[in-house]
Amino acid sequence: MSPRNGSSNLCIAILLGLVVCGCRPADPTLVKIVSSLPRTGSAKQQSDTLVRGIRMAIEEAEGRAGPFRVEYLDLDDSTAAAGQWTSEAEAANARRALQDPDVVAYIGTFNSGAAKVSMPILNLGDLLMVSPANTAVGLTKPGLGAPGEPEVYRPTGRLNYMRVVPADDLQGPLSADWAKQRGVKRVSILDDNEVYGKGIADLFDERCREIGIEVLGHDSIDSKAQEFKSLMASIKAVKPDLVYFGGTTQSKGGQLAKDMASAGIEAMLMVPDGCREQVFIDSAGAANLEGRCFVTFGGLPPEKLTGKGSEFVERYRRKHGELPEAYAVYGYEAACVALQAIRDAGTKDRRTVTDRALAIKDFDGALGRWGFDSNGDTTMRTLTVSVVRGGRFEFEQVLDANAVGGEAAVR
Repeated sequence: MSPRNGSSNLCIAILLGLVVCGCRPADPTLVKIVSSLPRTGSAKQQSDTLVRGIRMAIEEAEGRAGPFRVEYLDLDDSTAAAGQWTSEAEAANARRALQDPDVVAYIGTFNSGAAKVSMPILNLGDLLMVSPANTAVGLTKPGLGAPGEPEVYRPTGRLNYMRVVPADDLQGPLSADWAKQRGVKRVSILDDNEVYGKGIADLFDERCREIGIEVLGHDSIDSKAQEFKSLMASIKAVKPDLVYFGGTTQSKGGQLAKDMASAGIEAMLMVPDGCREQVFIDSAGAANLEGRCFVTFGGLPPEKLTGKGSEFVERYRRKHGELPEAYAVYGYEAACVALQAIRDAGTKDRRTVTDRALAIKDFDGALGRWGFDSNGDTTMRTLTVSVVRGGRFEFEQVLDANAVGGEAAVR
């Protein structure tokens, strides 16, 4: 629900007061890039690889962007007590960045729910915000999210948020198209009742009904529950061909998969990109996923990147002794976008830096050639499906989001 105008104006005044009071003389030779990611708890493995990607981009630029030295601040929007991101931590990070006049770019967030907290704060200062991972449609796309979205995140009326990963209006429906092409006739849908998970599950649900897949049930789980055996017993009774979970590893994706196997459910399992990390396989048990768990991802997995992308993967492997997780290249690309915007601006004026980023239309990066559209969304339209085999994600196919006439083409 959107706040009343009076309350909104009061909040803006308070935040602007904080900005002014927190300012100190800026260093004319220095710019800072901040990231805000869950650095504590179950998402740490994924955020570690994101931060490594950001650091690699800055190191390759020799710590400079145009006339400026670049300093990077790795902030945590999670707490040890919560084991995941919190609104309080994310808001504190956003205010800290806004009050430091040397900060000209904010890379984050990882969780779409966290973005809802920091977007309106950073918008007040026209501070460039580039997300490597947010996929909830309402953050940017008018008419596709909740009432008032995305305007509620733009109190100034100006755009400062963009993302380098495709949104869920691509991933949700194309996942349903994939299921149809695999001969799925009956599905059971679960979600974690969070911004990202429920959003993508709702889109999957809607598309299933459009193309004639029977939805046997759509339930939200309590992600604080320790197990889901009774839920799986009820799903087994209706005999779905596929179980779809909208959620993440952190919201019990692995436990759901484990309980599904224990219940003897023979259906396939499909999960979105929030589960495309090794810890999901480890928590579920590789044997429980073997050949039956499919995961979608907005973009190409690291092993399938070409050109500058494959070069990044090889540099990452040499530096860290392992292949990067799926989102590492998106952290790298987000940092490259920020660095280019700063170079193109040639100034520390935040609005100018943000405008230069929004003007990117033909970026030749690790993800290929792409740009930002009028909503701040990437023009990339690639979705891939991988299957779990041998305890790892194995690339299976690409879904063509530009297919005409209904269902997505598979190649």
